[in-house]
Amino acid sequence: MAREELQDASAALREAAEATDDPDVEERVYDHSRQLAELATADRGPDHGRLARIENAFNEMLAATEGEANARLADALASVKSYREGVDGV
Repeated sequence: MAREELQDASAALREAAEATDDPDVEERVYDHSRQLAELATADRGPDHGRLARIENAFNEMLAATEGEANARLADALASVKSYREGVDGV
């Protein structure tokens, strides 16, 4: 089952990684892009705890970027938050 918001976030992260000049940030952003791509097609979607950790990582990456990379990270965060609104639980 594909989770469109997570797929959108993964795509935005790939764009963010391509837009940054910092190789460490680029690697971290690509890593999260891969994670979200896997979560988007997994049998079960991530729970609130996993999504909260993802959001925290995004906030850290937002603080380390600017310009186009920052804008794409913000788009990815918005997609994750949109997905999280539909997750049962907390």
